[in-house]
Amino acid sequence: MADSESFTRIALALPGATSGPHFDRTAFKVTRTFATLAADGLSANLKFTPDEQEFKCQLAPQVFEAINNGWGRQGWTTIWLGAATEEDVAAALAMVHVHAVGVAKKK
Repeated sequence: MADSESFTRIALALPGATSGPHFDRTAFKVTRTFATLAADGLSANLKFTPDEQEFKCQLAPQVFEAINNGWGRQGWTTIWLGAATEEDVAAALAMVHVHAVGVAKKK
C-alpha cells in the first residue's frame, strides 16, 4: 500500500521535480504540473494523456479513476493511494513526469 509520504518521496526523486502549494493540494511539477496530492493524503491526481488514462483505469479500476469533469477529459486521473502499491505510484509518476519534461524542453 502506498501513502502520501511514499508518493511525495517518489515524485520528488524524479529529475527536476519540485513541489509547492496548489489551492488545497500539493503540486508536483517540472515547469508544468504533472501531479497533485490531496490535503488528506488519501489520493493524488495525475496528468495522463487520454489514452494512458483509459489504459490505467481499465487495468486497475480500484487504483485509478478518471476525474468526472473537463479536467478528466484532458487526462487528469485520481490515484487512490490506499489501493495502490509503491510500484503503481512509481510507474504512474514516471509516465506523467515524461510529459511535463517534454513541455519544459519545448520552451
